[in-house]
This record gives sequence, structure tokens and C-alpha cells, in this order.
Amino acid sequence: MDIEALLKVTPEELAGSLLQRRMVLKESLPGVIRNLEAEEESLAPKVERLAKSFEESNRKVAELKKKRDERQNEAGLLISQVKSIRERLNQAGGMINLDPKWKKEKLIEKIEEIEHNIQTMALDHRSERKLIEKRRELINQNDKWLRDRKDSNPDMAEYLEKSRKMSALYKKADSAHSKMLDAVEKAQPIYEKTTLASDELREIKSQLDRARELISQSEMAIGHWRRRLEEGFGDIGAGFPDLLRGQEKVKSGGPSSFAKGGPPQSKDRKKTKGEEG
Repeated sequence: MDIEALLKVTPEELAGSLLQRRMVLKESLPGVIRNLEAEEESLAPKVERLAKSFEESNRKVAELKKKRDERQNEAGLLISQVKSIRERLNQAGGMINLDPKWKKEKLIEKIEEIEHNIQTMALDHRSERKLIEKRRELINQNDKWLRDRKDSNPDMAEYLEKSRKMSALYKKADSAHSKMLDAVEKAQPIYEKTTLASDELREIKSQLDRARELISQSEMAIGHWRRRLEEGFGDIGAGFPDLLRGQEKVKSGGPSSFAKGGPPQSKDRKKTKGEEG
């Protein structure tokens, strides 16, 4: 519609058009709301199931992590005791060097180094698994070494007991850690599905709230424009100001709202011909 045609539109025609638009909207919204409610009813249980599944996965991960940390902490405390006893036995000549190569490799120090890396370094799952496997290998070698030492020196009971306990704790920690990594990997797709479903449900609820709000607004608008068509476009009471005041002002020679809102003139434009030059 061009400007000339627009200026020829009467208030009654414009009000009728607005009324018709609101009535069509009001008639269509109940169907939209029913569809959204059906989607919400279908999706909500799925989101709830996924959330519970993810919560259960997190609980399992937390339990395994706690078990791993407890075993690792206990084993870590034993490392210092084992090292202390070993030094004492070395000084007393109680440590028989059955395997010079093994002494050079310093088993306990290697286990301690791996433990430090696991605790302090930011590692991905693959790197963590490699460290755990390396520690498991060292623990198995340590068990064999302990059996050899026991046969060669029966006075090492305390040393052997603590070393064996340390090995057992690390094995349990390794088992818990591996299970924890498996649980984390299984939880990841559940988390992604939960996030997507929750976002979708949130969007549906937002659309549903908006549709209900539009129905309320449409009912008010329909009542408003019906009354305007029945009682006119002047001041007809509270909430119904004179809609034609601007039009009447322009007709009587007054400035339009566009003219009043225009940019201010510069000082140079305000000068009279007599003031120029």
C-alpha cells in the first residue's frame, strides 16, 4: 500500500483490520497451545528419566573417585614408611642385593613418581590409563621382588607386610580408577542427551507461556477495538484517550507529531535575510 492509499484509510477501516487480525490470532492460538502442551507432556518424562540417569552416573563416578582417592592416600602414606624401613635395613645390612638391575631402577621412587603425576597433572583418559597400566606393572614386579627378598632375609617381616599392603592398595586404586574412567565415558552421551532435551523442553515452555500471554492480550485487544468501533475514536473514558487529536490538530493548521519531533534547526538557518552577510 502506497502513502496516498494509506492516508485514505479511515479509522473505522484500520480498527476493523486490527480487530480481525486479533480475532484470527485468538482462534489459532488454542490449537498452537494444545500442540505445545502435547510436546511438553511427551518430552517432560524423557527429560526426567535422562536427568535421573545422569545423576546416577555422577553418583557412581563420585563413589569410585572416593574409593580410588582413599586407596591412593593410604598407599601414599605407606610409601614413606616403606622407604624409611628400607633405608634402615640398608644401613643394617639387611637388604640383600639379589638383583642389581632392579636396585638401579628404584621401584618405590617410580611408583611414587607415577602417583604424583596422577594427582597433579591434567591428563586425558588415555594418558591416565597408560599411567595406571605402568603402575600396575611396577606393582607386579614389586610383588615378585618382595617374594625373593622374603626367601633371602626372614627378618624383613615389617618391610614385606607394609610393601605388600601398599601394593594391594594401589591395585584396588587402579581398579577403581579404571572403573571411574569407564563410568565417565558412559556418562558423557547421557549428559549431552540431557542437555539437548532440557533445552528443547525449556523452549517449548517458553513458547507455551508466550502463546498463553498472546491469548490474554488478544482478548483485551478485541474488547478494545470493538468498543472503539461502537463508541468512536475520541476520548471515551479511562484507557481510551482521543486517538484523533493529532489528526484534528493537523487539519486545523497545527504541526504534526513528525514535525514536532524533527531535528532542531541550526543557528545559521534561523538568521533572517537582513542578518546575513
